Amino acid sequence: MKTPKTLYILIGIFCLFALIAGIYAQTIEGKGNNPTRPSKDKDEVQEPKDAATIKAEFQELFTNTLNLNGFDTTGIIKTKEDKEIVYTAYDLNRNEEAYELHIKVPVVNIKNEVANSFNTITQSVFVTRANEVLSKTDTTSKTIYSIDYVGYVNGDILSLVIKSTLKEGTNAQRVMIQTYNYDLITGQKISLNDIITKKAFNKEEVNQKIKAVVEEADKEAKAIQNMGYTTSFSRDLTSTMYTVDNSTTFFLGENNKLYVIYAYGNQNFTSEMDIVLFE
Repeated sequence: MKTPKTLYILIGIFCLFALIAGIYAQTIEGKGNNPTRPSKDKDEVQEPKDAATIKAEFQELFTNTLNLNGFDTTGIIKTKEDKEIVYTAYDLNRNEEAYELHIKVPVVNIKNEVANSFNTITQSVFVTRANEVLSKTDTTSKTIYSIDYVGYVNGDILSLVIKSTLKEGTNAQRVMIQTYNYDLITGQKISLNDIITKKAFNKEEVNQKIKAVVEEADKEAKAIQNMGYTTSFSRDLTSTMYTVDNSTTFFLGENNKLYVIYAYGNQNFTSEMDIVLFE
């Protein structure tokens, strides 16, 4: 039988080993979860969105609303004081034998020559077409026409985006995009160069990304053609339109994201477009 003294010695040795094991385990665990070395999840870089995802999310933006993001408009001189700086001026839904019409046409409600010029373009591009559809009497083919918009204020920049979709008989569906960018402080039109400067982007890097996105889209379109399918539009990669200086369709969206858009339906019967997103 072991004496009490021997038992105390054994218990002491056991406790010492347990203490050493605990310290070792904490040391090893600490190395795996060192706060100065983030875990794999925190250190993981988010993958950039592909073109299909960007286009799908873009289509969801058109809520026919203005997102002021807290901007105080009380100091802006409006054409209609009881309306917001962008509001729906024409709201029409009609389904007839010859046509189907769903339009919400926005107006920039700012008393200013630049804002008035925006509304003149909207009238020329979208409202005139809507009136033509409304007067259509030929029922041999149906015309479907829609207009939607969304507006954002980021800092002191107002961006308004209008999208229209036109389907006439057997013609390919046509999607047109118009954007307006306006400095709420100076009352001037904003260019893409202005926005790049405000966001401190490198112009050459922006040009390179535009080129890369368009070239990838062209590559995918040609791959589809090689499989025996036809595409609704062919890009001219030599065109100078794919540069910052010549890009006129762009806007600042939610969380100050910059969208640069090449909507080929503005000039052709196609719904094809390329969207370059800078988050």
